[in-house]
Amino acid sequence: MKKERVKLTAAEKSELFAEGVITVVLLLLLNLSIIILVNLTILRDKNLINGIYFLKETITIYGGRHLWSWQHTFLLLMGAGDLLVLYWRLIRRYHQMQLRHVISELHYIAQGHFDHCISFKVKTDLQKVIDSINSLVDSTVTAINEEKAIEQSKDELISNVSHDIRTPLTSIIGYLGLLKTGVSDPKDQQKYLDIAYTKAEQMKSLAHDLLEYTTLKSTTTKLNLSPLHIFSMLEQVAAGFEFEAQNKNIEFQIEVRPKDLTIQADPEKLVRVYNNLIANALKYGTGASQIKLIANLVNDNEVELRVENNGAKIPQASLKKIFERFYRVETSRNTQTGGTGLGLSITKSIVDLHHGKIRCESDDNWTSFIIQLPLDLKNGKTIG
Repeated sequence: MKKERVKLTAAEKSELFAEGVITVVLLLLLNLSIIILVNLTILRDKNLINGIYFLKETITIYGGRHLWSWQHTFLLLMGAGDLLVLYWRLIRRYHQMQLRHVISELHYIAQGHFDHCISFKVKTDLQKVIDSINSLVDSTVTAINEEKAIEQSKDELISNVSHDIRTPLTSIIGYLGLLKTGVSDPKDQQKYLDIAYTKAEQMKSLAHDLLEYTTLKSTTTKLNLSPLHIFSMLEQVAAGFEFEAQNKNIEFQIEVRPKDLTIQADPEKLVRVYNNLIANALKYGTGASQIKLIANLVNDNEVELRVENNGAKIPQASLKKIFERFYRVETSRNTQTGGTGLGLSITKSIVDLHHGKIRCESDDNWTSFIIQLPLDLKNGKTIG
């Protein structure tokens, strides 16, 4: 925003002009009074008159010229003093007008225009006040926008949770109702029990993920940091998904450079990150034959962790929203794949707790989840 000086209104210009006129008149009257008093004092004292004459004749300036008469010198000094007083009065009144403008702007902001900033500049310490007010306005607008976003987020959370609970709950009630009334065919009773149990498991998974998500978002959540050997952790994580991967003809590939790479992290939470990303790849990486777990030392302070699969490409439009809670790449909000829509949100929350960053890239060949973490959260140095 380009700042300009305070623009005075016509009334303020008239007020400033009147201030100048009144000051000049008062100074002229004061000067006249002083001259009369000085003249009377000098005329009553002959010794003073002789002293002034002696000084005038004794002191010479350039070219052997004598000083002006004391009246001329006195008038010149009074004129210079008058100009200084006039300047001081006008500047003082102008600063008062600037202050009135600032107060007027404050009243305007206080009326509810919290996005309004004071756009003019001054050359006094008042500018510090203006800058502080503008900073306060900016922080207030930011806080208001954040509060609106939080409220909207809460509404969306309630709506999504209600939807994801109501759908399996309706099925559970329906099938249990058939079993309770005895209307159902005895041959179908086991099928109804299996469906009701599956839906109950979905609700349990949603409740668990929701509790974990809200816990991670809490400001009181702390990390239990300890040295974590990356290669050993990746081997254990891959082993936990080996059976499911074999059923889908998917092979794990682990690459860690250097192989003894160790970072400072919360092991339990970081394993949760890998579990979410690998489960996501197994569920949605249609046609994948490989899942790569890669860890590289980027520099002395940072490590890059990657989970990649060569399955179906994630649409570009979904990449920007993929870490939002309850977001699913599928067009419908069904849970046939078993997902709650919270897994990647939980993953991002854990990465954020580690002061790291996560992003997703996807093309026709590979879909990659890329995590950047500090090696040591305490002092930024390599461990081990």
